[in-house]
Amino acid sequence: MTTLKDTVVFVTGGSRGIGKALVEELYARGARKVYATARDPRTVTHPDAVPVALEVTDPASVANAAAQAQDVTVLINNAGALVGASFLNSPIDDIRREFETNFYGPLLVTRAFVPVIERNGGGHLLNTHSVLSWLGVAGSYSASKAALWSQTNTLRLELRPHGIDVTGLHMAYVDTDMATGVDAPKSSARDIAVLALDGIESGAPEVLADDMTRQVKAGLSGDLTALYPQLAE
Repeated sequence: MTTLKDTVVFVTGGSRGIGKALVEELYARGARKVYATARDPRTVTHPDAVPVALEVTDPASVANAAAQAQDVTVLINNAGALVGASFLNSPIDDIRREFETNFYGPLLVTRAFVPVIERNGGGHLLNTHSVLSWLGVAGSYSASKAALWSQTNTLRLELRPHGIDVTGLHMAYVDTDMATGVDAPKSSARDIAVLALDGIESGAPEVLADDMTRQVKAGLSGDLTALYPQLAE
């Protein structure tokens, strides 16, 4: 288990939405320092956060960010993109761009910070997934989050010898800019942040943050028509 009080945490996508709520909740729990990243670090508004410029798809940007944060013991890969490209009708570059951000981005950041966290005595990694990791209804977004889920499961095994525990965070709609056009029940970003950090502190391998996510995860062992009723028509 990881106690967040007095820890040093690196949060990607820390200027808005869930990332901003994570930064706020980390300081509320007594974190000593929180690095909050954004493409434009001026958009990081928390008065105590350390703003860091980061483009997760750029290896040079990732290396530069890691060089600035050599005291980190907890890494939260929260930055992501929503394209939702059609596999049949969208430009292949749109699909590739979503994987670059949602799969390769977290991998680049994780690879950069594993030596840092290990050198500092071990710690924790949290990757932000989605209920759509398990539900293929959003094209390339669903596929990229499914791939990230698989990455997280593999890293959970690979990082054990390094003294780094791993948590995967799954949730449905959250009241952020990404879900502005969605007319459905939404969790608050703060509620998701609280559950995510509870998961880190309890050592939970996965956090299922709402009823829809729990229902979909439970349905993975059933017939496909339970998740995709159109197949039964």
